[in-house]
Amino acid sequence: MQTLPSVSSCLKSTTVGSGMISVFITNLEKYNEGKLIGEWLELPTTPEKVKQCFKQIGIDSVNYKEFFLSGYKSSVYGITNYISENSNLNELNYLACKLDELNHDEMEIYEAAIDIGVNINSITDLINLTDNLDCFQCLYNISNEYDLGFYWIAESGCYSLKELGNLTNYFDYERYGHDIALEQSGTFYSSNYIYYTGESFSSDYDGKSVPEEYCISTISKCTE
Repeated sequence: MQTLPSVSSCLKSTTVGSGMISVFITNLEKYNEGKLIGEWLELPTTPEKVKQCFKQIGIDSVNYKEFFLSGYKSSVYGITNYISENSNLNELNYLACKLDELNHDEMEIYEAAIDIGVNINSITDLINLTDNLDCFQCLYNISNEYDLGFYWIAESGCYSLKELGNLTNYFDYERYGHDIALEQSGTFYSSNYIYYTGESFSSDYDGKSVPEEYCISTISKCTE
């Protein structure tokens, strides 16, 4: 029986850049022939760079025209959980472009939203999430359950400490914060507290037609 080359051994020897998403594009037919030939491609990118990548690994749309993603990395937390070897390359580039437009604060909310997991089941959802960050609220400098409980009782204005009087000395802020976090499905992320407000998501992208300006290849994924 023929033993195929190790994908991991090739990936370790290849340098990954600083793209929002990096994918290791592998020539599928060469792989089936027992040869591991591939290149890292950083996203977002251009059609010209994709053509160059395909040329380097022997994808020519005639003799060899199929590929798969044998590796993928991202500087954005949680993204790779939704990427597979057959992910659509144009869709991944669309996502990378949308991520590249986020500022630092928006990126923190985005990563926290992935951790919360509301309405996130696919790359399509990750793309739409970039346009729905206003559905999440960030409370800055609240890094644990005690801080959260203290904020809602003493700082949010929801309660009148004057009316409560000495009762405030008996509050268990940490336990109250714990219950609030559970109720809101919130998460502590990068020294802040972020939670889903419950507002409905908009879905401008239907998961079928990637806008033309984000398309980088006519071969968007391997042929199944």
